[in-house]
Amino acid sequence: MAIQPSDSTLEGMSNEVAPQRLKLRSKPSRTADKVFFAVAKAAGYSSFVLVAAILFFLMLRAWPAFESQGVVNFIFGAGWNSTSDPQIFHMGPMLYGSLLIAAIGVALAVPMAISISYFIAFMAPTRVAKIATVIVDLLAAIPSVVIGLWGLGVFSPVAAEWGRMLSESLGFIPVFSNAVDIFLRSPFIASLVIAVMIVPIISSITREIFSQMDQEIIKGAMALGGTRESIFRKVILPTASGGIVGGVLLALGRAMGETVAIFFVLNLTFDDYNWFKILEPSGGAVASLVLARFNEALDTELSALLAAGVVLFVVTLIVNTIASYIVAKAQPWRKL
Repeated sequence: MAIQPSDSTLEGMSNEVAPQRLKLRSKPSRTADKVFFAVAKAAGYSSFVLVAAILFFLMLRAWPAFESQGVVNFIFGAGWNSTSDPQIFHMGPMLYGSLLIAAIGVALAVPMAISISYFIAFMAPTRVAKIATVIVDLLAAIPSVVIGLWGLGVFSPVAAEWGRMLSESLGFIPVFSNAVDIFLRSPFIASLVIAVMIVPIISSITREIFSQMDQEIIKGAMALGGTRESIFRKVILPTASGGIVGGVLLALGRAMGETVAIFFVLNLTFDDYNWFKILEPSGGAVASLVLARFNEALDTELSALLAAGVVLFVVTLIVNTIASYIVAKAQPWRKL
């Protein structure tokens, strides 16, 4: 009879302290080493320079909009009208819509991506795993405009029927209510399309993390009588959680900045917040706002669109920073 390992045993196997990072004790002496060291250091700092340069350029062009509309009103207000007097440029519904669609899309994509990665890394035969890996990588390379056209012409009618069934079955819950009885071009459909786009991204990164895990830890847990479920929950998932979160952050950035795919499947509403009715045909997305208005924008509206880009840029940085902080607090051994 197999002996079931205790929770602390399996968790202890996943919490092994990693070795400390090696540091250079002396500066490189050879010319080739000096050149390599300088190039690597410059490449590392260049990311900060590029981010600062992009932010500076956007702020320079966007400042007139912030000055005329007011920062708080521009970010949290509702309404976008370039023909009124005075002009109104408030991006609140668009920003909230971006966060809502990205959150729902990530919530739908993460379980599917982890399941695909686990199947490829630990369950599928070698030949099946190779084929599945190629298919997932090909899905990640599909341009967003192709996915947007697929979402508009093929997937939207199907997803609209799903939304109708949800409304008929769970309409007493405000999230699934629909007062207009129109289910196309809703945040629900946009979130599903976003989930389809980011599943390959999360799955590819998670699969690589799973494949690089120490197999001796997993075999040891199996030898102790651990089931697949307990090993995954107490050994694999805690060990790989840092890499998984990294993949989720990349996918979240893709979801928040997606433009064309959302533009094809979502009805943009500038005047009101759609707080939670995800089945109704009204919503927002900052990047799609820029796409919809950029071609006909004059100087003042162009400044407002660039200001919207600044806000989305800063919000994305804040979300990534918060997520990284949470991971660091949850896994303090990774600081070593």
